[in-house]
Amino acid sequence: MNQEITRTEPSAPARQFTVLLSPTRRGARLARLLTAAQLGSWGLPSESAAQIVAELATNAAVHGRVPGRDFRLELAVEDGGKRLRIAVTDTRGDRLPRAAAHPTADSESGRGLLIVEALADRWGVALGPVPRKTVWAELDLA
Repeated sequence: MNQEITRTEPSAPARQFTVLLSPTRRGARLARLLTAAQLGSWGLPSESAAQIVAELATNAAVHGRVPGRDFRLELAVEDGGKRLRIAVTDTRGDRLPRAAAHPTADSESGRGLLIVEALADRWGVALGPVPRKTVWAELDLA
């Protein structure tokens, strides 16, 4: 008797981009610029995504920085081109983003996650593997 075995592989995103960047303000700026360029090459709108990346990368550089360890930016088009997933991973899993608070008018910081929350359709934090954490956001493309 002949038996056919079908293996189901998890479907990989059709388009994916990953880069390691230094946890500095320059690295955060480069993350935003690379996002705009990559999404442009894919023919996708980049304004909201670039702003989300700017905020998440800045948080990784300022709050998730460990000397000598880079942060990772990942962009992936998922669900048959219906969703863009942005993920920024740093090596400070012990420092989680705080719930979005409303900063005072004269505050110089504290608006990053409010901006992410306003622009993204979904966002969250995934822990691990130790010592990492990933802050992710998703934008519906359809």
